[in-house]
Amino acid sequence: MFTNKRILVGVTGGIAAYKTCELVRKLVKLEAHVKVVMTEAAKQFITPLSFETLSANPVSWDQFENSTIHIDLVRNADCIVICPATANTIGKIANGIADNLLTTLISAATIPVILCPAMNKEMYRHPIFQSNVEKLKQHEYHFIDPAEGELACGEYGWGRLAELEDILFGIRRVLFGSDALKDKKVIVTAGPTEEPIDPVRVISNHSSGKMGYALAEAAALHGARVTLVSGPTALSTINEINLKTVRTAQQMKDTVFSELPDSNMLIMAAAVSDFAPKRISEHKIKKEKATFQLELQTTPDILAETGKMNSDIFRIGFALETNNEISNALQKLENKKLDFIVLNNPMEPGANFGSNANRVTIIESKEKIEKLPLLGKDKVAERIIQKAIERMKSNE
Repeated sequence: MFTNKRILVGVTGGIAAYKTCELVRKLVKLEAHVKVVMTEAAKQFITPLSFETLSANPVSWDQFENSTIHIDLVRNADCIVICPATANTIGKIANGIADNLLTTLISAATIPVILCPAMNKEMYRHPIFQSNVEKLKQHEYHFIDPAEGELACGEYGWGRLAELEDILFGIRRVLFGSDALKDKKVIVTAGPTEEPIDPVRVISNHSSGKMGYALAEAAALHGARVTLVSGPTALSTINEINLKTVRTAQQMKDTVFSELPDSNMLIMAAAVSDFAPKRISEHKIKKEKATFQLELQTTPDILAETGKMNSDIFRIGFALETNNEISNALQKLENKKLDFIVLNNPMEPGANFGSNANRVTIIESKEKIEKLPLLGKDKVAERIIQKAIERMKSNE
């Protein structure tokens, strides 16, 4: 995700500094080149050795180590992430104070600066602090807003450091994002649906939801307002995405249709059950019943019906096929009048259910077929969203 990106992580003196260890570890795992700069106050909370071990690079904090260290550090980075960013450090930056290595290199920075505030709720809502934040935003500093939750002092409120996934997404948005989908609303469906047989048993499938969740984040990365309609999964997503959880195909249809009128794009990545029991047993069916008949009925074809309600919406479908893949996908593309369809086969090596990778073919027509190699699902999602952006622009 961050291959060849050089990220300078600034750590200031707050209790949330221990969480920055996990951020550095994750960035390195995602193949970023990470260097850490600490303030003297930060060293009261965590040792430089921890960050040296995690980043595999020396940690800097002495602004007098050499006369150009502040210049050298920023010239060899693609962005600066200050995590946690205390009220003190934010106030210094907002008012041009450069009295330690971190604030001095910020004053010399021409690269994006991302601030992750973390502090007590009263400090966070203090009008002077909020004024400093607004001032820095006007100067194109980026903020990853804190979360609401339990604080180190035992109180509850806004000021808790944002979750790791939100911070990582914020860095991605700065480094790789765009405003290509700004003011656009995108609906993404993900995961399986479950159709109950009795109170404890269901008909479902092996979908993990990973592809749909990756698509939702990719759309948000390009400025879209995203609603993610998800069946039962073990996944979580960033706060920026409006997550709506459902269980059955009918619930998914109802939720999608409630969001549809003011939407610009629908990506139907969910593996919706094709069949549901005609009758649901009120009580658990006992094993002692040697045999029983399960009568099925078809579930709603959500994607086919959406075009009737909102004919202007850009619609992307998914076709999971295990034989006659191209011909079956082309038939779905035509029957459901889609803008394009994404074909995948879970029997392909490396692209099985639950995998973090996928091998897909994007089909616009019989003449326009793009087969992608095996890629991480985040990269597949990015390519699908880019294709949608290109097509939407050409349709304008």
